[in-house]
Amino acid sequence: MAVELTAQQLIEKHRPTLDQALETIRTRAYWSPHPEHPKAYGEHGSLSAADGKAAFDALLGNRLDLDQPGTDGWTGGEVSPYGIELGVQYPHPDIDALLPAMRAAIPSWRDAGAELRAATCLEILARISARTHEFAHAVMHTSGQAFMMAFQAGGPHAQDRGLEAVAYAYVEQARTPDAADWSKPQGKRDPLNLNKRFTPVPRGIALLIGCNTFPTWNGYPGLFASLATGNPVLVKPHPRAVLPLALTVQVAREVLAEAGFDPNLVALAAEQPGEGIAKTLAVRPEIKIIDYTGSTAFGDWLETNARQAQVYTEKAGVNTVVIDSTDDYQGMLANLAFSLSLYSGQMCTTPQNLLIPRDGITTDAGAKSYDEVVSDLAGAVSGLLGDDARANALLGALVNPDVRTRLDAAPGFGEVALPSREVGNPEFPDAVVRTPVIVKLDGARKFWESTDAEAAYLNECFGPVSFAVAVDSAADAVELLRRTVRDKGAMTVGAYTTSEETERAVEEVCFEECAQLSLNLTGGVYVNQTAAFSDFHGSGGNPAANAALCDGAFVANRFRVVEVRREA
Repeated sequence: MAVELTAQQLIEKHRPTLDQALETIRTRAYWSPHPEHPKAYGEHGSLSAADGKAAFDALLGNRLDLDQPGTDGWTGGEVSPYGIELGVQYPHPDIDALLPAMRAAIPSWRDAGAELRAATCLEILARISARTHEFAHAVMHTSGQAFMMAFQAGGPHAQDRGLEAVAYAYVEQARTPDAADWSKPQGKRDPLNLNKRFTPVPRGIALLIGCNTFPTWNGYPGLFASLATGNPVLVKPHPRAVLPLALTVQVAREVLAEAGFDPNLVALAAEQPGEGIAKTLAVRPEIKIIDYTGSTAFGDWLETNARQAQVYTEKAGVNTVVIDSTDDYQGMLANLAFSLSLYSGQMCTTPQNLLIPRDGITTDAGAKSYDEVVSDLAGAVSGLLGDDARANALLGALVNPDVRTRLDAAPGFGEVALPSREVGNPEFPDAVVRTPVIVKLDGARKFWESTDAEAAYLNECFGPVSFAVAVDSAADAVELLRRTVRDKGAMTVGAYTTSEETERAVEEVCFEECAQLSLNLTGGVYVNQTAAFSDFHGSGGNPAANAALCDGAFVANRFRVVEVRREA
């Protein structure tokens, strides 16, 4: 029998965490309630690594029954990038039965109020956190991330992003009081007195369209932002990465039921092979919010066609680093080498274009020519990944064949400064593991301003592919950066410079084109990493994304405030 959770219990348990999250998004300081080291979950017992692995293994080859209405069959077919057939079967929905059931769940969830909704969401996150080891294997074997990255990014870091969204949602809803006594003086006459009540009301059903590479990290902000503002959430995972989000739905339904709410506030829409259910769902009149991470083509389609919904997209961009000068040459090389290698460059924040003056740069190690910078960076990457065990721990596996196709095609664009090599994985011999390729290109102004054809580097080449682009000067690098962000978008921008003038010029471009900037990173923080509660992921102000994770704009339009007035 399920344990019942009272509203008071939920609020008392989770209000301190919510308050700390509210304070942290105000101060932008470091904080996380979710440990990021595996040993923090205990060596023995239900939270341990062994039990998490056993729980994951028990899922393989079985049905994941969510007991949701409208199930008309079963679907599955995920194959791990490491070569394992997962064999998990998921309920396939009859949308005409499932969506009405989700809509019917709205009134009691809406009437619960912002605080209880937030506390219930935090209980869901706490239950997910307790199963972090299990989730880590699910993320690893659907995304191709190496285990430690899957554990951290797919576990505590994703949970932090979910909590962050709940905190922002609470702030926006609590901005307006629940009630107000209103009195307007009328001179000698009696004042006009009204009692007013203000209720945040949800837009309707939210559709979360999950991605293959970071199903939880990219999925949790939208899921919890919508749920915390009163909206039911229909989760449509990427067909190659269903398991992590299906487990999330399972936990959410369990908590909602125990808290006395309709579990149909969260449901799964797993699709049959080739079904393309996302397009069908996206234009249904019941769908009022859409969160999407993926290709620019489908993101643009959603923004154009899902006119009945508020659409939040994270699409593709061309991330750029300006390399003008540095006072820590070895630190710069090490930082860039790690950034290019992490998860085989399969992050929306990984640098692609490295803009380097063709006459070279000044450094603490003396002047370095363009060729020397590129050669030294290639050497840094090779040194970082020279040991196969370390390479596997950093690179993970290529998530799908399209990445390998792009990687194999990259040498056709120009001179190869660093060829990609295959890395064997003894534990998973069928995994496709490849080191990054670096290609040298000429970024002459006449070429990239051409209207006949765009340079290879002005399009995203998702995966472990980077272009070392020779430019005429730092000023030309800044202008190429401007055009790239304006035309193609960027999730991240980096720059290395000891010149105040160049630094200011890069900052100005990022202000004007609305891109997040990292300057002179030489230590253990990398351009492709962002911290919940402090860093904004994307900006919503350039073509790479129309939303930022996470700010007030990401949550405020997921609900409206309805006022009821009565005479006092």
